[in-house]
Amino acid sequence: MTTVSAERDEQRTPASADGPDGRRLLRPAVAGLLTTALALGVAELVAGLRKGTASPIVAVGGEVIDAVPAPVKDFAIATFGTNDKVALVVGIVVLLAAFGVILGILAARRLVLGLAGVALFGVVGAAAALSRPASSAFDVLPSIVGALVGMVALTAFVAGLSGRPFAGTAAAATAPTTGRLDRRRFLTTGVAVAALAAGAGSIGRFLTRGFSAAGSRSSVVLPRPDRVLPAIPAGVDLDIPGLSPFTTPNIAFYRIDTALVVPQIPAEDWSLRIHGMVDNELELTYADVLSRPMIETDITMTCVSNEIGGKLVGNARWLGVPLADLLEEAGVQDGATQIVGRSFDGWNNGFPTENALDGRDAILAVGMNGAPLPIEHGFPARIVVPGLYGYVSATKWVTELELTRLEDFDGYWVKRTWAKEAPIRTQSRIDTPKGLAKIPPGRTAVAGVAWAQPRGIEKVEVRIDDGEWAEARLAEELTATTWRQWVHEWDATPGNHTITVRATDGQGELQTDERTEPIPSGATGWHNVVVLVQDA
Repeated sequence: MTTVSAERDEQRTPASADGPDGRRLLRPAVAGLLTTALALGVAELVAGLRKGTASPIVAVGGEVIDAVPAPVKDFAIATFGTNDKVALVVGIVVLLAAFGVILGILAARRLVLGLAGVALFGVVGAAAALSRPASSAFDVLPSIVGALVGMVALTAFVAGLSGRPFAGTAAAATAPTTGRLDRRRFLTTGVAVAALAAGAGSIGRFLTRGFSAAGSRSSVVLPRPDRVLPAIPAGVDLDIPGLSPFTTPNIAFYRIDTALVVPQIPAEDWSLRIHGMVDNELELTYADVLSRPMIETDITMTCVSNEIGGKLVGNARWLGVPLADLLEEAGVQDGATQIVGRSFDGWNNGFPTENALDGRDAILAVGMNGAPLPIEHGFPARIVVPGLYGYVSATKWVTELELTRLEDFDGYWVKRTWAKEAPIRTQSRIDTPKGLAKIPPGRTAVAGVAWAQPRGIEKVEVRIDDGEWAEARLAEELTATTWRQWVHEWDATPGNHTITVRATDGQGELQTDERTEPIPSGATGWHNVVVLVQDA
């Protein structure tokens, strides 16, 4: 009996016997939380020391983005918009914190269970790191080192809480429970571990931010394009307070992609391979691209996830090499009906080859609004195709273009039930007044934007409540590939009013009033807002 009891003691480390059950669980729970924080902090530090290596949160987060069902992704974009990745990171951290609390409680009862949980943390992080594009065996180091440190810390915490030497040693079976971490010592130790975790994590993130393509981007001098566009005429921008400017500043341009951390690719290390069903495979460096004839082109881009009246749309002046020129040099073979774009981070998409050859300004872009592409928008190079939603065409950080057949490949989002082909739908939006705005009676400018790339906008109409449709005044049209501003002067009367807008595209087709969700092929329906007209 004595032998059996001793063996059991070697496997089990009792929690503190002080206080009721809830209080007995508090310290092990905090110990588990601190252990997790330390493991993550050390992992961040190792990732920062190995420049270009992803931390476990980034690696696992990338796997989560790829693995969750499409409806969950749709919900995240609809709910959080461009903050979807921040929400994901916060969610992962919360789950890890809960995981750490459970590990601490388990370890206080049976240390081997807690250690197994920490080891699982390391295995999951390592597996996620190895699954990343262009990964190497060294990419597992942050997760493995973090897990090892976590295991040592958890063992030390449990030993301190029980007052015994490390469980599993001969001394642990017979040692008296003296030297236990009392309340003061536990608090002091916890603060020290928390500070160490925070310090390691902060240094790691600082080092990671230092691994940036910003220096490479700042040294880029964009060439003068062969086709230079004139300055945008004054009549294109109505310059009405509250109305979206015709050109969206780079810093305000929406960003939707699957990259949890923005890829950092120095221009001198970048290359583009054009292959597949071509006569001549091409391999282009950044210098090669800059040396080719370029064009400027104004294009409005729209995300398929944009809700009716949403903000996931923007207009910019792009600089790049026409895809048609590159494809002509490569020699597109008969039957090559799809261009597959692949990104540095492994993301992919595909669009009909004819959309690069039908005369629209489909380009390999290197500039945006007069500057090299922002890093978060695809530096060194990306694909821009007017008239197609980005999920089938807008490959940022592009490294490959493969010519293949439409039926032979489905892109990232198509595999998740989104539409195979994705022409942009006609949409119109009210920018001012905002929904539920309180405005005084009298003349009010109702204004917004409408788009139908590459068909253009022919007419915009506005309706107040259930009244007659009134044609709005349109700004001048720059091109059919950009949005168009509009304004309607309304004599507002006291009361609550519903303002509705609809557009007619350049081919004479009226925007449908049928309300559909953005997925799988773009939202439809008329945008409306309710305003409150009342005396001051």
